[in-house]
Amino acid sequence: MVVVFAPAGISAEVKSVEMHHEKLEVAQPGDNVGFNIKGVSVKEINRGFVASDSKNDPAQGAQSFKAQVIILNHPNGFGVGYTPVLDCHTAHIACKFTQILNRMDKRSGAVLEENPKKVKSGEACIAILTPQKPLVVESFQEYAPLGRFAVRDMRQTVAVGVVK
Repeated sequence: MVVVFAPAGISAEVKSVEMHHEKLEVAQPGDNVGFNIKGVSVKEINRGFVASDSKNDPAQGAQSFKAQVIILNHPNGFGVGYTPVLDCHTAHIACKFTQILNRMDKRSGAVLEENPKKVKSGEACIAILTPQKPLVVESFQEYAPLGRFAVRDMRQTVAVGVVK
């Protein structure tokens, strides 16, 4: 099998897949596994890279993505231009809130305001986020482990979200 490591686009042939030093026939999305691969140096693979089948829906880096974000604990709230660190799968990448499409009730999902200037603690929003470095995310509906994230700032988790 040939895998692609995204977002770098590095291809390699897999000799074996292991979890806890035991060989696996199949790895599922979200499994933390080790690979024995041909033709790629360990130095070429970085934290946050996603391995996927090169022939069946290969993972790709996102230029920007739409997400539903629930603000848990932010002292002043935030608006467009806010650039916290997103922890998504094993990646830790700064992402900018380039647009906040709407503010919504976090329980019912009912839209409260279109294009708000700011969202505060206890609220939810739909926003467009732009990673500052290459980042692989997928829709939460398709690949849940690659579609959920935590928003970290001030040494704490200020929000959580899912990719739409």
